[in-house]
Amino acid sequence: MTTEQPEKLVGALVGGLRVLRYLSAAPSGVGVTRVARDLQLNSSTCYNFLKTLVYEGLVTFDEATKTYSIALGLVELAKGVLEQGSYVRLVHPHLRDIARGHGVTATLWQRTSNERVVLVDRADTDSSVRVHMSVGQRLPMYIAALGRCMAAHSGLDDKELRQRFDNLRWDDKPPFQDYLEGVREAREKGYAVDAGNYVKGVSTVSAAVLDEFGKPAMAISAVGFSAQVSGDALERLGADLRDRAVLITRALSGGRA
Repeated sequence: MTTEQPEKLVGALVGGLRVLRYLSAAPSGVGVTRVARDLQLNSSTCYNFLKTLVYEGLVTFDEATKTYSIALGLVELAKGVLEQGSYVRLVHPHLRDIARGHGVTATLWQRTSNERVVLVDRADTDSSVRVHMSVGQRLPMYIAALGRCMAAHSGLDDKELRQRFDNLRWDDKPPFQDYLEGVREAREKGYAVDAGNYVKGVSTVSAAVLDEFGKPAMAISAVGFSAQVSGDALERLGADLRDRAVLITRALSGGRA
């Protein structure tokens, strides 16, 4: 089967799509000079293509490295053909920005079967002292901050949540009523906090990423030492996670969130 070339091609659109395909195939971010050279484009024209793609949410720009890479807007366009695991690469720039901006370890958790989550990606802070987590690590779905935000959108009633809570292991297990209050706050604020309950001395903040049915599919989390993540810094971190989770949710649901 062949596709006939239309009588008149729109040059700017063709050029922009060439840039988008190029970045989609690149293993990491690429600078404008290299993109222009590899595609044999005028540098100024290439820069304008990239600026437009960034504006449209299809490409992201890393201020630190001055490089471009594909962004979450591409998921929104390709929602019908992408498997969920393909989203990891597109969410990573958000994790990177969270880690750099707040001095924490940022993580992405994927919901799996049997009410568990698995760590599928992370971005570390540049600090020499940080919380280390390994990709592939698994946790019960309702533990810590990510558990509170997942529970907030689970549709479970208090009795069902209590059954799951009773089977969880914590360093400093909170009373169920405190946990339940955290779930309610997560529903209202859009993010949840665990201040040293799951692991003593470590605070986590999480926001749920919802699927097209409004159910929790993933969670983005930030992990840091409690002495470093508190007060106003904790509130700013939570708001940042919440706002990014909304953007990711919108992409996953095809723009309907």
